[in-house]
Amino acid sequence: MPLFHPARALGEDMSHSPIRPTVPLDAPGTHHGFLRLPYSRNDSAWGSVMIPLTVIANGEGPTVLMTGGNHGDEYEGPIALQELASSLRPEEITGRVILLPMMNLPAFAAGTRCSPLDGGNLNRAFPGRPDGTVTQKIAHYLATELVPLADLVLDFHSGGRTLDFLPFAAAHVLPDKTQEAACMAAMRAFNAPYSVRMLEIDNVGMFDTEVENQGKTFVTTELGGAGTATAASVAVARKGVRNLLKHAGVMAGAPEMAETVALDMPDESCFLFAEEPGLIEFRCDLGARVEKGQEIARIWSAYRSGQPPRSARAARSGILAARHVPGLVQMGDFIGLVAVEV
Repeated sequence: MPLFHPARALGEDMSHSPIRPTVPLDAPGTHHGFLRLPYSRNDSAWGSVMIPLTVIANGEGPTVLMTGGNHGDEYEGPIALQELASSLRPEEITGRVILLPMMNLPAFAAGTRCSPLDGGNLNRAFPGRPDGTVTQKIAHYLATELVPLADLVLDFHSGGRTLDFLPFAAAHVLPDKTQEAACMAAMRAFNAPYSVRMLEIDNVGMFDTEVENQGKTFVTTELGGAGTATAASVAVARKGVRNLLKHAGVMAGAPEMAETVALDMPDESCFLFAEEPGLIEFRCDLGARVEKGQEIARIWSAYRSGQPPRSARAARSGILAARHVPGLVQMGDFIGLVAVEV
């Protein structure tokens, strides 16, 4: 049974998002609720996708937007943001903190990178569409309603079920060098064990790109992976969120700082991809120093015995900062990332 929309019948501009917050975004105090997205489906004709939302506000000050679960199989961000949502008190801050611990709720609930509702990868869906798929509608609301409110945006990532990373915070090289400097300073304030000037393989449609194009300060992370979270990786996330709030001036005090290793990803030679499918054997572990031409991994045939392996070799010297996780690779799969210590 269809819903009747009087506003549509009267010619309402349908460029507006159908998503509505169930709590105010601009009221003082702590407010826990949802972003409610109407979603009609077989088992709920007038159903909704309910994306958890917390807004904490007190007085005049900067707004910090923190998101986790952009990909549904990455867990450090959701854990750290759930803890922050339950523990941060209004009297501890000056300004506003907007938290979306599981912003891609359909993917998070399924434990998958992409949404099971439409197959969409939220981090390739920006700027989204108000009349598109569920994933496109989520992207559009974030881009048009939440990002414009923010002064600083943190989007948590880790490797999910197919990658594993050294724990790092990252910022991008940007055309606007003043904005780039602000992003790099925020990245350093997060104070992960590693800090990376990050090169994306393809930044089209990314949340990162949308936020940066709006002129905001943006920080992202890669904190471990393999489809789980460790005590150490969660500790990095937990410290990082409060460090960023202090850096932004939303919380009092100085960030808690420890030594960080600065890494750079200067060009595509940092990335190594499989040129044939098979059983992967890594020849070095994360954090290892490697030389140009060194064998990073071997790929053995998964279908015939007695065949020699194919070597995958580093195209440059540096530190192995990321690697493929499952024991089998397909042709074209990412194998490893060699970053350069600055």
